[in-house]
Amino acid sequence: MKTRKLAPLTIALPLGLSMGLFAATPASAAETWTFQGNLGQLNDSGTSGQAWVEIEGNTADITVNVNGAVAGSPHAQHIHIGGQGVCPTMDADEDGDGILSTPEGQDSYGQVKVSLTTEGDTGADSALAVDRMPSGDSYTYERTVELPDDVVQDISDGNASVVVHGIDANGDGEYSGDATSPLNEELPLEATAPAACGELQLSPQEGMDTGKGGMADQGTNAGLVGLSGALAATAAGGFVLARRLRHNS
Repeated sequence: MKTRKLAPLTIALPLGLSMGLFAATPASAAETWTFQGNLGQLNDSGTSGQAWVEIEGNTADITVNVNGAVAGSPHAQHIHIGGQGVCPTMDADEDGDGILSTPEGQDSYGQVKVSLTTEGDTGADSALAVDRMPSGDSYTYERTVELPDDVVQDISDGNASVVVHGIDANGDGEYSGDATSPLNEELPLEATAPAACGELQLSPQEGMDTGKGGMADQGTNAGLVGLSGALAATAAGGFVLARRLRHNS
């Protein structure tokens, strides 16, 4: 069981210091940075959970805890990047059918960049590889993957969200219905509609225990919109540098 702890680092910086001194990101630093997000339900799915992405260089330890999902069915899950870097609301249901589809949410959370499969490829091409996705009403997903530089940068910029898909809108206990998925017409809309979403932010917690799925003091997250934003604010105003994370097993 891993416990991540934060070690505060305070640096006094003069105004006007070159931004070039703050180009370091998790991809270029020998540090471990932890990003986390609360998964809130979409489409009245009743699905919730937590996600953690712990990055050292380009290596990411990813943990996703999910509860209240459709039992006995696989759940496609991804790291989405782009858009506005936020989770959508039902206002994004453009066709008014009462179900927010994956494309309707893309203006908010962007495109699939990392497929959280249980084995094999984790690229965007595996977005619908449901045979390699977790299943069940409650599950814990854990996997270590290698992330491209641009994905690491986007996560550190606060422009990434974890999205879990699969809902049961008609209450029959499975993916069904006449409406087909805009991603694959051989699948029902319920199979690919987003069920839960959480925006990844730099973790401010002391002693976060992923084994218990606990996430405390969420109000602190509001001021941390991403590592790069914190670094930029530091260089511009000489404030306290964003906390450096240490890895403690």
